[in-house]
Amino acid sequence: MNAMTRLLERSKELALLNSISALLHWDQETFLPRKGAAWRAEQLAHLAGLSHRLWGIEEVGVWLSECEEFGYPEGSDEAVNLREWRRAYDRAVKLPTEFVEECAKTEALSQHAWREARAISDFRVFEPHLAKLVSEARRKADFWGYRKSRYDALLDAHEPEATEEDLGVMFERLAPELSRLAAEGISTTSTHPAPPLPPAPYPVKAQQAFNREVAAAFGFEFDAGRIDSTTHPFCTRLGPADCRLTTRYDEGDFFCSFYGVLHETGHGLFEQGLPPEHYGTPLGQAVSLTVHESQSRLWENHIGRSRAFWEFWFPRAVEYFPQLRSSSAEAIWRRANRVERSLIRVEADVVTYDLHIVLRFEIERRLINGQLNVPDVPAYWNERFKSLTGEKVPNDRLGCLQDIHWALGAFGYFPTYTLGNLYAAQLMETAGRDIPGLDTALTAANYAPLLEWLRQRVHRHGMRFTGGELMRRITGSEPQEAAHLAYLQRKVRSLGE
Repeated sequence: MNAMTRLLERSKELALLNSISALLHWDQETFLPRKGAAWRAEQLAHLAGLSHRLWGIEEVGVWLSECEEFGYPEGSDEAVNLREWRRAYDRAVKLPTEFVEECAKTEALSQHAWREARAISDFRVFEPHLAKLVSEARRKADFWGYRKSRYDALLDAHEPEATEEDLGVMFERLAPELSRLAAEGISTTSTHPAPPLPPAPYPVKAQQAFNREVAAAFGFEFDAGRIDSTTHPFCTRLGPADCRLTTRYDEGDFFCSFYGVLHETGHGLFEQGLPPEHYGTPLGQAVSLTVHESQSRLWENHIGRSRAFWEFWFPRAVEYFPQLRSSSAEAIWRRANRVERSLIRVEADVVTYDLHIVLRFEIERRLINGQLNVPDVPAYWNERFKSLTGEKVPNDRLGCLQDIHWALGAFGYFPTYTLGNLYAAQLMETAGRDIPGLDTALTAANYAPLLEWLRQRVHRHGMRFTGGELMRRITGSEPQEAAHLAYLQRKVRSLGE
């Protein structure tokens, strides 16, 4: 058996183990009994250690070297897989297996503590867990190594081309424009107010049915996926034909679950569009979180918050929620696009959304670089949030405890949301030029041309190209802010019409 065959077998063996871990994570966030958290942490730690030992073992390094010496043609499937396997191996061997197991256990227990703390709105319950997570993230960065900052090493796990310095410059450029657009949008919304949603309740079963219908219309295959309830929405792929979406429900506002589902459907469409024949290898995996977020933000916002979307879907929404008969497609569209100060990131409008990411980027880089102590997070959050948005944070649940990412140990994830917004806007501009009659198709809720375009341009490539290279190939230009800012400006102006 040659070295490439051995690598393929080992990679697919790891995919099986990782899919089992993903299933346990999904169950932890959806159905796990409260008292099962400690044992689940043990299970996840064991699987993390087993996977790490299988990939970080010396024989894998020998196989990689043999394949590199063979010299597969540049751009071939073998060369692409080999490049990404080498990158993964070089990072893996720098982490002791015991440390990997410790991190997995900490993260599992921290997610449980985060849910408890969020439920009672008390950061102190989560504080010792966050302190341990930050400590482990710093150690992980030190093991991996970095050129300028520990945060760079953590970013590399989510968006390999990003650096703290470059992101800092980007956010410094974006922040004034975002603040200006937010102020203009809030003013426009106040002079052209969005009518409130008709009175509740919006029954959960009706929300589930409406959400499912729209997700299916976008192209999500329910024979290979499902939607469940959780505290914080997410999407996970458990196998080549098993993609799970989650959301949370509020019977007073169906937008809460609806836009959560549209966002996660974007992720799910990407996962279902990856080539199944390459499952278990880099060519069957998404290239980066930024590209992943570009898909979720594209379907949630560019499609799901458009006028054409609500002009088509409003009559169906009325069938599920009869009280909407007193409203109109225009009113619902305005409600979905109103610009206002919002405490919750996942429920924020498209104009103010990136200000939430600015805050999280600031906090986590300070935590990792030792410029902010964990006990001071709530106070820093509240003060900085008020300076960015003008809104006072009333409690921890609506403030620093609202997101699950730090409990997952996912430091360096948040910037990919804004980067995803930039990519999404560029992709939509390019799709508008490439796809004949796209606007007409979207007006008729025919999403197949757009999905097929994304399948061919983005999904099918897996990790063949880096995120930046992929964008250059598709759009003809570097990732940039201009298209996103232009989209936000058009959105604000449309609200004044």
